[in-house]
Amino acid sequence: MSTEIEHEPPSTVPCTVVWSEGRPYVLEPGTSRWIGTDDRGRPQFLTTADLCRRGWSYRRTA
Repeated sequence: MSTEIEHEPPSTVPCTVVWSEGRPYVLEPGTSRWIGTDDRGRPQFLTTADLCRRGWSYRRTA
Protein backbone atom coordinates (compact mmCIF):
# COMPACT_ATOMS: atom_id res chain seq x y z
CA MET A 1 0.00 0.00 0.00
CA SER A 2 1.46 3.34 -1.01
CA THR A 3 1.52 6.33 1.34
CA GLU A 4 1.86 8.70 -1.60
CA ILE A 5 -0.97 11.20 -1.89
CA GLU A 6 -1.13 13.13 -5.12
CA HIS A 7 -4.56 14.66 -5.46
CA GLU A 8 -5.54 15.56 -1.91
CA PRO A 9 -3.90 18.53 -0.19
CA PRO A 10 -1.77 17.90 2.90
CA SER A 11 -2.88 18.89 6.38
CA THR A 12 -2.97 22.59 7.21
CA VAL A 13 -1.90 22.13 10.85
CA PRO A 14 1.13 24.37 11.56
CA CYS A 15 4.44 22.49 11.81
CA THR A 16 3.11 19.57 9.74
CA VAL A 17 5.98 17.82 8.00
CA VAL A 18 5.52 16.24 4.58
CA TRP A 19 7.99 14.74 2.14
CA SER A 20 8.22 15.51 -1.56
CA GLU A 21 10.90 14.26 -3.94
CA GLY A 22 12.93 12.96 -0.98
CA ARG A 23 12.96 16.29 0.90
CA PRO A 24 11.05 17.40 4.00
CA TYR A 25 8.77 20.45 3.93
CA VAL A 26 7.21 22.16 6.94
CA LEU A 27 4.07 24.28 6.83
CA GLU A 28 4.93 27.83 7.87
CA PRO A 29 2.57 28.95 10.69
CA GLY A 30 0.03 31.56 9.60
CA THR A 31 0.60 31.02 5.87
CA SER A 32 -0.04 28.45 3.20
CA ARG A 33 3.65 28.16 2.30
CA TRP A 34 5.64 24.99 2.73
CA ILE A 35 9.32 25.53 3.51
CA GLY A 36 12.11 23.12 2.64
CA THR A 37 15.42 23.14 0.80
CA ASP A 38 16.43 22.45 -2.76
CA ASP A 39 19.19 20.02 -3.76
CA ARG A 40 21.84 22.61 -2.90
CA GLY A 41 20.49 23.38 0.57
CA ARG A 42 18.93 26.70 -0.43
CA PRO A 43 15.49 27.60 1.02
CA GLN A 44 12.61 26.55 -1.19
CA PHE A 45 9.01 27.66 -0.73
CA LEU A 46 6.12 25.67 -2.19
CA THR A 47 2.39 26.20 -2.20
CA THR A 48 -0.04 23.41 -1.38
CA ALA A 49 -0.83 23.22 -5.09
CA ASP A 50 2.90 22.78 -5.85
CA LEU A 51 3.06 19.86 -3.42
CA CYS A 52 -0.01 18.26 -4.97
CA ARG A 53 1.54 18.50 -8.45
CA ARG A 54 4.88 17.08 -7.28
CA GLY A 55 3.40 14.35 -5.09
CA TRP A 56 3.87 14.20 -1.34
CA SER A 57 3.75 11.83 1.60
CA TYR A 58 3.74 11.96 5.41
CA ARG A 59 6.58 9.43 5.30
CA ARG A 60 9.98 9.65 3.73
CA THR A 61 10.22 7.44 0.66
CA ALA A 62 13.45 6.21 -0.86
